[in-house]
Amino acid sequence: MSLHPLTALTAACCAAVVTTAAASWQLSVAVALAAALLAARAGVAARVLAAAGVILAPLFLSLLVLHGLFFLEGHTVLAQWGPARVTAEGLGFALELGTRTAACVLLLLLFSFTVSVPDLVTALAARRIPPQLSFVLASTLILVPAMAGRLEKIRQAQEARGLVVGRGPLSRLAAARLQAVPLVLGLVEDAGLRAQALDARGFGLPGPRTSYRQLQDPPAQRIFRAAALLLAAAAVVLRLMTAWPTAVPS
Repeated sequence: MSLHPLTALTAACCAAVVTTAAASWQLSVAVALAAALLAARAGVAARVLAAAGVILAPLFLSLLVLHGLFFLEGHTVLAQWGPARVTAEGLGFALELGTRTAACVLLLLLFSFTVSVPDLVTALAARRIPPQLSFVLASTLILVPAMAGRLEKIRQAQEARGLVVGRGPLSRLAAARLQAVPLVLGLVEDAGLRAQALDARGFGLPGPRTSYRQLQDPPAQRIFRAAALLLAAAAVVLRLMTAWPTAVPS
């Protein structure tokens, strides 16, 4: 039995919320590995991991620089170079934040690479979701899988024009910056072209709509979505309660 698009979306979003609320790098690593295994089972592991690498590589580098070297709250100094200090607390904070973000990114990429966009748009229309919101979500899901392939073509074109990428991290970071600009501009242009095409076909017009696609939504999946939403809400409430400072009796 295939998953309803809203069931897959709910599972991905609720798992990301619970992982963020838990704030545990062990749970984040487990969720990231589970997402990678599910991607391998679905046959999209290479594409998911490539897109995740493009997103997470600069993030991990910035976390290492900001928190690994300049974590003001750190006390256990492992190494020091002038004002830069490598502290155990800073590395722990960077590890927790990085693994948490990696888990959320892998979950959302897994959803975007496996969901059927026409089925998702049909499901959203059946729930009377505004067509503009459906268009934004559908456009994002269409563009994200194409990002890794487009980035590879940009890299090849720039290397053909004389771009030399060294082995050092600074050289790779500079090359990534040069490749990110045409990537973002190309994605924005593609989104604009798709918006014009859909608008010309009356996608944004108000009024009743008729769908020619019929989706089965089993009761078991509806119960799962409700339970997942309750679990995510409970995780957020528990996180807020434990993080809220308790009053000290006088």
